[in-house]
Amino acid sequence: MRIIIVGAGQVGSSIAADLAGSHDIVVVDRDGDRVEELTYSLDVLTVQGDGTSLSTLEEAGIDEADMVIASTDDDETNIVICGTARAVSDAFTVARVKNTEYLRTWERSERAFGIDFVVCTNLLAAESIVRVVGIPAARDVDSFADGRVQMAEFEIPPGSPVTDQSVAEADRFDDLTFAAILRNGEVELARGDSLLKTHDRVVVIGNPEAVREFATTIAPEERPGRAEEVVVVGGSEIGYQVARLLGDRGFTPRLIERDPERARRLAEELPNAVVMESDATDMDFLEREHVGDADFVVAALDSDEKNLLVSLLARRLGVDRTVAVIDASEYVELFETVGVDVGVNPREVVAEEITRFTRDGGAENVAIIESDRAEVLEVEVGEESVLAGRPIHESVADLPDGVVIGAITREESLITPRGDTVIQPGDHVVVFLDACVADEVTPAL
Repeated sequence: MRIIIVGAGQVGSSIAADLAGSHDIVVVDRDGDRVEELTYSLDVLTVQGDGTSLSTLEEAGIDEADMVIASTDDDETNIVICGTARAVSDAFTVARVKNTEYLRTWERSERAFGIDFVVCTNLLAAESIVRVVGIPAARDVDSFADGRVQMAEFEIPPGSPVTDQSVAEADRFDDLTFAAILRNGEVELARGDSLLKTHDRVVVIGNPEAVREFATTIAPEERPGRAEEVVVVGGSEIGYQVARLLGDRGFTPRLIERDPERARRLAEELPNAVVMESDATDMDFLEREHVGDADFVVAALDSDEKNLLVSLLARRLGVDRTVAVIDASEYVELFETVGVDVGVNPREVVAEEITRFTRDGGAENVAIIESDRAEVLEVEVGEESVLAGRPIHESVADLPDGVVIGAITREESLITPRGDTVIQPGDHVVVFLDACVADEVTPAL
């Protein structure tokens, strides 16, 4: 497939890097230095120019393009790029936007703006944050098969009951599959004799109840069940969306916003939230409002440094878990090292969402693990799939090492995969893949 990506920032570069091995990629950007850098670092073609210009798109090969992804940092520019591409080609168009109003307009009018698919950075980041709320110790959570299957990543804390146990010893859950262990930047498939160590990151796949039960097992000191008290710091668009989504799920979050006018508007728009006008770095206010009693604090202010400060203050007050919006991807690991429990980078989230449209074999959902070290796919098994009509131990033996079948759904039923389980055409399968074999394995599924 020939794909034109307009915008070589973090989102565009991430998508290009992920797809370069399996597709013909052309990257367009105004920045000559960035274009030159990508030319030497990735196996892609590059064009320096304005992606809204028809001549630039023609130079990039719009006549032969199967897909155009507009991933600049400007919403209106991305809309114009897709509209121009639609006017002169049959390419599938994908636009990245931040403003949820553009998404709402597109949802209400089929193919509005000449765009086939819209991904909203702020909304996707908020949804990512909400998924981890209420699951003790979870660093990342993704849903598959209409919510019947969850993939979750956990870090094993010091003193965990599963420390130094083998996977076979720790696996006491009927509806859960241990997929992988992430250790020192390496991906290790979870075998029965694999030992679990403190600070290992474990990826599990199963039904939501089993995932929550596992979470409580590895971190029994965490409060059981879902979070009850959530404080959102910052009435940014992401903060607003987090509070709205939590309210829709039965929570009554508290949202702290410093600007009086913005706070009043949020109070009107969030009937299921308590909006408080204050500076979230005011220790007297935080103590007076018992913020330290919260299960979760979500830092969604307008700068990475402020979000780090709020997260550290929250931990000092006794908050169980902190989630911070981190705009600079290079800060995520650093912030998590110094005290933030979960860092969410909106650009990484939206790049992951766009990536699923480009999968050979038609993946219905994709989750990227640890900055492209691995991924989890949901695919519908076809007649020609290597998995169809065979026991799992036979079909996996024909695939390169680095594949774990995590879950199977058949109609409305969830099937926990075992070696002798036979996968049928029409089944939906959730598969863990090491990144080094993903391009080879995905077409065979």
